[in-house]
Amino acid sequence: MKFTAAQIAGILNGTVDGDEGVEVSKLAKIEEGSEGSLTFLANPKYTHYIYSTQASITIVSKDFNAENKLSTTLIRVENAYKAFSQLLEYYNQVKMNKTGIESPVFISESATYGDKIYIGAFAYIGENVTIGQNVKIYPNVYIGDNVVIGNDVTLFTGAKIYSETIIGNNCVIHSSVVVGADGFGFTPNEKGEYSKVPQTGNVIIEDFVDIGAGTTIDRATLGSTIIKKGVKLDNQIQIAHNVSIGENTVIAAQTGIAGSSKIGKNCMIGGQVGIAGHIVIGDNVKIQAQSGIGRSIKDNESVQGTPALNYSDFNKSYVHFKNLPKIMERFNIFEKKLENE
Repeated sequence: MKFTAAQIAGILNGTVDGDEGVEVSKLAKIEEGSEGSLTFLANPKYTHYIYSTQASITIVSKDFNAENKLSTTLIRVENAYKAFSQLLEYYNQVKMNKTGIESPVFISESATYGDKIYIGAFAYIGENVTIGQNVKIYPNVYIGDNVVIGNDVTLFTGAKIYSETIIGNNCVIHSSVVVGADGFGFTPNEKGEYSKVPQTGNVIIEDFVDIGAGTTIDRATLGSTIIKKGVKLDNQIQIAHNVSIGENTVIAAQTGIAGSSKIGKNCMIGGQVGIAGHIVIGDNVKIQAQSGIGRSIKDNESVQGTPALNYSDFNKSYVHFKNLPKIMERFNIFEKKLENE
């Protein structure tokens, strides 16, 4: 896809300073710009690159004043960073604007779907599935029986959606995500062997949820595992059976949440956090990376460490911990003095 400076300025409500007809077909960092590429300047630390960049077009804020000669055409906007983000979103929409049904696919006769749908090759859609409008299902996606998918949803290549799952509107589910697999439920018998506890519930994903590649969300034993509106999940996260995650909570990669724990709204959870089962984490909680959470946490707390402490207490304790060898050395000297008295 090629765009002229004039077309891009129209999309961004900007003005062109230079050649309106110059074309670009790719994006680049300002320091790596080449002919035919589009870049932007938002951080003043990178200003010197604008005089050497080979990018054909550079997006800048309206108040930018060039101190040297430029070889790049400028598009002046109110806010260069926001404008470039807007352009990336537009670019993705154009790039991903696929429609139609490829071949081969399997679509059950009892499945229904709305207008402007895209179904990629080798997708499987099971019995009694309901799919809304403007949904994109990329190749090798599996959708089990009785699944409900809302409008404007994207399922990327290789996503697996088990039976009975409910997905709301405007959700994005990336490659290799598994939604609705059995929860980790086993019970020991008198012989020390384990018998499987049937997992008869489902997963409910509300509107505007993003789920990163390789993340797994288990179905409930009874009832539902619930991911509420606006939640953003990074790659390779494990969410166990009957977990509930509140609105607009964000969770970074490799976090694991054990069964039946409840997480509030507007929480921020760092990478590689481990959360034990059957605990409650309140609203607006911040958990630093690699923390181990074995207790319930009240609203608005910020914690770190394993087991997790109040964030401020952890930092104070760490000062003493890193000085522990020196402290012990002083202690040993003092102890010897006492022995010699």
